[in-house]
Amino acid sequence: MRPLRSIASALAVAVLVTSCSNGGDTDQAAEERAADVRGVTADAIVIGTHQPLTGPASPGFRHVSTGARAVFNYINDNGGIHGRRIEYQVQDDGFDPAQTVEVTRSLIHDQEIFAMLGGLGTPTHEAVIAEINEAGVPDLFVSSGALSWDQPDVYPYSYGFQVDYSKEAKIQGRFIAENFPDDKVGLLYQNDDVGPSSQAGLEQYLTDEIVTWESYDPGVPELAGQVASLKKQNADVVVCHCIPAFLGMAILEATAIGYTPQWIAPSFGGDVEIVTGLIQEYSEGTAAENVPPEAFLDGLIVTAFLPMAAQRDDPWTEFFLEIHEEYNADTPFTDTTVYGMVQAVLLAQVLMETGPDLTRSGLIETLGSREWTGPGLVPFAATATDHSGYGGVMVVRHHAGEKPEVLQEPMVTDSDGGEILPFEMERPSPDEVAIFGGGGS
Repeated sequence: MRPLRSIASALAVAVLVTSCSNGGDTDQAAEERAADVRGVTADAIVIGTHQPLTGPASPGFRHVSTGARAVFNYINDNGGIHGRRIEYQVQDDGFDPAQTVEVTRSLIHDQEIFAMLGGLGTPTHEAVIAEINEAGVPDLFVSSGALSWDQPDVYPYSYGFQVDYSKEAKIQGRFIAENFPDDKVGLLYQNDDVGPSSQAGLEQYLTDEIVTWESYDPGVPELAGQVASLKKQNADVVVCHCIPAFLGMAILEATAIGYTPQWIAPSFGGDVEIVTGLIQEYSEGTAAENVPPEAFLDGLIVTAFLPMAAQRDDPWTEFFLEIHEEYNADTPFTDTTVYGMVQAVLLAQVLMETGPDLTRSGLIETLGSREWTGPGLVPFAATATDHSGYGGVMVVRHHAGEKPEVLQEPMVTDSDGGEILPFEMERPSPDEVAIFGGGGS
């Protein structure tokens, strides 16, 4: 039996071909019109994503898609988007670019997705971005801080989401220069775009202070040599531009050799609850297994562009927690859960604004037509010339058992030599943002 989605697509093509023949349009025009509504039926919108449900990045990021799914379930139970349900297709790529290519082709050609949402990972998404754009599939809110997604002339359908690595490192660099002026600084980073992008940001404020750069391969769970080098170079502050699994591994390895620098983590790696759980897992059978795992992260400094799971007084965190407890209670409520929830909310906002006559071109036009505010703490860029996503971060310190201490309010900047600045932005509450409702088309 053919899937209903395929039947609906075939009917759409037939209708378009008939109308085109009557109007004198070409077969190519008919195909383009059919592609513009692919993934949309009378009662559903098909959204796809590639995620590391297994593999080295899985421990840190598998809850991104559970967060997004919880929001979509909430939307569907409240009438959907103009009468259409969100069908959320999650494909596991194991954080392996070869698998990402395979699952992305399946999403585009077999599942016939309307749009890609939050495809996760720098090396993984770089392997498929050209193919997604060639297919004319909106490639929304990529889960990576690489600069690749902000190339409207090259990849017109792709849009970033999280603050890019250079902006985040730049704000970290100035914070370190101002608050740790006499300290030596080391960087531990993942050996892809994270490294050079982070260096470009940090070095705008730190030069002689940086004593060593250490990289790791996410496929090799070993950091003994890198951590030993950081200690040997007497790095007082270590900026760990690492995914959560490697942040936990680094802190545990450092503690084992008596090395206790000030750790600073980025938004994509500093999910305290996830890292605490990983440290507990990694310490089993070692001398550290009797140390409370939360003690390892006490005092950790983190940068963030979204409300954090531990900030329970934030109205968006409160809203997300309510959804989580109803639709996602069998998983932990973490910063990465919130990350996926924000992506789903932002997509729903754009879909609602686009209206019931939904097309890919209409979605892209709507996305670039206004400034989008919602859960994010800083402005979000999605214009014809700027696909960068969120533009800055706040700086917080984690205290075990307490809400995060805000050390620096959210600031924004660019990826180059511009200033780091405060800003004014009216952040709406959840009840002021439309993410469901409306009738059918």
